[in-house]
Amino acid sequence: MNTVQSAKRSYTVFLQIVIVLIALCALALMLWEPHLEGRNAHASLVEIYFKDPFLAYAYVASLTFFTALYQAFRLLGYIDQDGAVSPNSVRALRTIKYCAGVLIAMIGAAVAYLFIAVRGKDDIAGGVAIGLGMILISIVIAVAASVFEKHLQNVIDRKSENGNQRIR
Repeated sequence: MNTVQSAKRSYTVFLQIVIVLIALCALALMLWEPHLEGRNAHASLVEIYFKDPFLAYAYVASLTFFTALYQAFRLLGYIDQDGAVSPNSVRALRTIKYCAGVLIAMIGAAVAYLFIAVRGKDDIAGGVAIGLGMILISIVIAVAASVFEKHLQNVIDRKSENGNQRIR
């Protein structure tokens, strides 16, 4: 293995480790944070996790986040195997784009819920600010995945056209 391949391999492995760490930190935060809320100070585990519909909604929404992280991990695997320009890479980017879109919609619905149902009963400024920040990050990820997907698909299409011209 030459030095360029070795360097590329070490970068992709490093990025895969970063993705795993992001997933583990997000999971730990999701499991730990409900215990810190003031209303859950004296609640049992059953009350914390099974009697809060907003928390259940957050866990369901997080499935798209973890799916996108898994697809990013797989995409790095394709890059590591010199399959960056492949239909599998395009599918991974498309899935990341769709996951970001679903996450935008779900977080938007949660922010709307805060404005409609909780406004005036509780302080929603922090939740709304975090939600809007997560929406912004998801928009950036969706746009980046969409641009990369289109460019990669164009490269694949050009490669197939050039391959067909050589055969004729």
